[in-house]
Amino acid sequence: MTLTLLNSAFFHSGCCRHKVLLQLLGPLLSDSKLYSSYRRPGAEPEKKPLWRSADFSFKKGIDVLKTHIGLLKEETQNHLIGPGGRPLSQYMLEQTSVVWQFRSQEDLNKWVISSDVEIGGKSEVYLKLGRNNQGALLYGTLNTEVPRDGETKYSGYCSMRAKPSLGSFNRKKYYDWSNFNSLYLRVRGDGRPWMVNIYTDPYFSHQKDDLYNYFMFPRGGPYWEEIKIPFSKFFLSSQGRIQDSQHPIWLDKASFLYGFSV
Repeated sequence: MTLTLLNSAFFHSGCCRHKVLLQLLGPLLSDSKLYSSYRRPGAEPEKKPLWRSADFSFKKGIDVLKTHIGLLKEETQNHLIGPGGRPLSQYMLEQTSVVWQFRSQEDLNKWVISSDVEIGGKSEVYLKLGRNNQGALLYGTLNTEVPRDGETKYSGYCSMRAKPSLGSFNRKKYYDWSNFNSLYLRVRGDGRPWMVNIYTDPYFSHQKDDLYNYFMFPRGGPYWEEIKIPFSKFFLSSQGRIQDSQHPIWLDKASFLYGFSV
């Protein structure tokens, strides 16, 4: 599976203190188990403070600091060259841009897979490299049985989401897709419908749940399929509800993309 951006103009075919403390000491923490707040129905609430769960490592903090300084140096050099580290002439005439591909384990590490098992469901999903390291295989079991614990609200889904891009010192980075007008996918499906979603970082906090969606219906069978989705075909939703007021995607603020199967 490969995800590419196209510019069709060149083609004829179309608790607050604890949180502040953790942010300041982030580089010194060698574990990332602090972000999950889900508690299974019937389980006792965690009474231990978050800061007691942190594993402080001074050596790791120094190593992380060196890494971020190196990233900052690289970003500064690329900025002097041009957008994305490319000369302006090359950037302006760029016809395609391969954003995600699957050729190594490092490419797979850029994605997060999840299913309703995290909230009490029974679905399972896995991701691995395909044959000859020329693609990724997403497989598992989609279980639509309704949980009977009386607390679980959502179930029956599997998803694959790209990790948000981060710059030096964990600054948010965005994909600038304003030069392109289409998303190109090369996939091989099993006939199951998928929802393709693009999240853009909002300018205002009340828009944090906004998401742009498109329903994709890949054919089943052994053959690869090339799907081209114009950005104009994505529709705006918030918390799962299609909004009456629609507006185009902010292509200069794209944060991540993920697929959702139900």
